Amino acid sequence: ALSTSLDIGLSNWSFLYVTVSLYTMTKSSAILFILLFSLLFKLEEVRVTLLLVVLLIAGGLFMFTYKSTQFNAQGFVLVLCASFLGGIRWTLTQILMQKAELGLQNPIDIMFHLQPLMFLGLFPLFAVFEGLPLSISEKLIRFHEAGMLFSLVGKLFLGGILAFGLGFSEFLLVSRTSSLTLSIAGIFKEICILFLATHLLGDRLSLLNWLGFAVCLSGISLHVILKAMNSKGEKALKLQKEASSNPDLELLLRHTEHGE
Repeated sequence: ALSTSLDIGLSNWSFLYVTVSLYTMTKSSAILFILLFSLLFKLEEVRVTLLLVVLLIAGGLFMFTYKSTQFNAQGFVLVLCASFLGGIRWTLTQILMQKAELGLQNPIDIMFHLQPLMFLGLFPLFAVFEGLPLSISEKLIRFHEAGMLFSLVGKLFLGGILAFGLGFSEFLLVSRTSSLTLSIAGIFKEICILFLATHLLGDRLSLLNWLGFAVCLSGISLHVILKAMNSKGEKALKLQKEASSNPDLELLLRHTEHGE
């Protein structure tokens, strides 16, 4: 809950300093930290292919931020810290949702337990950095027009619904399918965000920046492909073991192979 709240808080904070495109590209580095903590928690094994994935993503990130005209060091550090916490967040989420005895496979259940603790983890930062200025501003009280109040409440309400839907869908994907599906959806999301940022918000990206983004995406795509191949191999091995312990099943598999 603490890592999730700080991930969201630092991500939102960074938008004061960086563009959507720089935020999107830097946040893609979260998979580096997911791999790191997966190795630490024994969810992944050290392989040469994993090192290649890390090098591709890190190199792409460097190319994207190199001589960027809209680069901001403070915002970049905030997003990088959020990515680090995001790695902890999803690694721990995977561990929690894979433990059947905890009964947290349902997204509503895990959100019910996490959201109050997330509020407690993020509230001190809000109170220190935004509490006093916001309490005396027209954005919270002393409205001169009722339309301003309704507009602000409407935007907050819509943002809250979208945030709830995002969290629910992410947890649902992890619990019902796998992290592989979440990774594939994440790659598509990055492309859509960058396309919208350049066409709607006027973000400027050089050829080197786009090349760095492509290299980073290739690293992520390689990781997704390797995970798919590894998962397929594990299923085949499990099926062979079950067949060797069950003569009837082994006979059925042989007939199937001859039929193919």
